[in-house]
Amino acid sequence: MKPLFQQLISPASELFYRRDDPNDRRLGEVVIPGVAGYDSAAVVILGCPQDLGVQRNRGRAGADQGPTAIRRCLYRLGVAGIADLPICDLGDVPVNGDLDAIHDRHRAIATQIIADGKLLISLGGGNDISFPDMAALAVAAPAPPLAINIDAHYDVRADHPANSGTPYRQLIEAGVIDPRRYWVIGTQPHANSPVYTTYLRERGATIVELSEARRAGVAATVQALLAASDAASIGWGFDLDVVQSAEAPGVSAPNPLGMRGDELVALALLAGAENRTRLIEFSELNPRYDIDACTARLAAVALWYALAAFAGRSHA
Repeated sequence: MKPLFQQLISPASELFYRRDDPNDRRLGEVVIPGVAGYDSAAVVILGCPQDLGVQRNRGRAGADQGPTAIRRCLYRLGVAGIADLPICDLGDVPVNGDLDAIHDRHRAIATQIIADGKLLISLGGGNDISFPDMAALAVAAPAPPLAINIDAHYDVRADHPANSGTPYRQLIEAGVIDPRRYWVIGTQPHANSPVYTTYLRERGATIVELSEARRAGVAATVQALLAASDAASIGWGFDLDVVQSAEAPGVSAPNPLGMRGDELVALALLAGAENRTRLIEFSELNPRYDIDACTARLAAVALWYALAAFAGRSHA
């Protein structure tokens, strides 16, 4: 066992749904929990179950249960096209201590996973995990990295201390990512300050409002941007509050006019199919406000399609 992994908290066995039907296997019967499957895994799942940054940002508490809720839904899904993809669920980063300590711990583990050539699936928790996730990408993956934030919000607030609205400003100000290789997709003007629009535009970041992306189709718009990008590695952050609250009520900051669920899934497919992808992150699921687990189910389905696309390119 790698020393860094000794501190991880294994996922509860009851999350790994089993049907025990050879004609209808489920993902919970395929994914290997804990460190036993790490060396042979192509994909590694890591949770960070905390919402300290959300609470600092005056969001709704409850996202700390997000990783568990995603797993519960994900592992009930089928295995068509994924059955032969080696997946390991390492469990959760310990969340004792303050937010900086949690981020340091998460970053170290994420860096190891990416450096080992695995596709990292990071499950929040608050969107502040984009700071350690993208910092890990910048260190462990081929340069130059591209950070793609699928989000209604820019996440470049000038707040102190750090919170769920600051991760990409932290990354930019620390010189970890080049702002010209920061894309935020699906934003809406009513959800952001013009001060931060100016901040990003002056630094050459790419802002694609949802209305703009829909002109040619959300996935087609991002695909065209990717075709022109010189990035050597890519990290994708899917903040679930980008989705309209009719389909995703269980988030930290509900969004009445957001992206549709099928648009989110199309982007997840794109993330999984992109050869340069090293990191896919889902955050801001808040089960406390979910209805019949519909937001958790959407996150799970989006992740499933990302995995299926990754499996397809892995065996192409």
